[in-house]
Amino acid sequence: MALHKHYGADKVTQSEPPHFLNDMNVTPFIDVLLVLIVIFLAALANSQQGMDINLPLETRSQEASAVSDQIVVEMAANKSISINKQNVSLPELEERLRTLFDTRKEKKIFLIGDPSLPYGEIVQVIDAAKGAGVDMVGIVTEGMRKAANAAQPSE
Repeated sequence: MALHKHYGADKVTQSEPPHFLNDMNVTPFIDVLLVLIVIFLAALANSQQGMDINLPLETRSQEASAVSDQIVVEMAANKSISINKQNVSLPELEERLRTLFDTRKEKKIFLIGDPSLPYGEIVQVIDAAKGAGVDMVGIVTEGMRKAANAAQPSE
């Protein structure tokens, strides 16, 4: 008869029942929340509201040179307003523009505003022009002014 050896049989003890984790696994929940945040941020970027304005394109053509029948309204940094280099105050701007455009078929002006002016000051000039019956207000950019100055022949 063969002897059977049992190794470690003297150290067998009664163990406690296993403990189960009763906590919920939140990793998938956090993943879903992060995806929703990304979707909402992308949707928010597309739904921002603002005022749609047509900004003039900067061109470097001969069209930027001044034409004598154009009406150019300029507002300087000190808030002085001029129509074709003739000074006018803001209260009388609308009436002066109205008399200029009474006989004209094309009712458009070009507005040059100093870059340091707040946009609200420029809007007052645009409102006066619209009140005078101007159909189109073209805003002259700094690049357009540089192109016009470069296109003019030196005297």
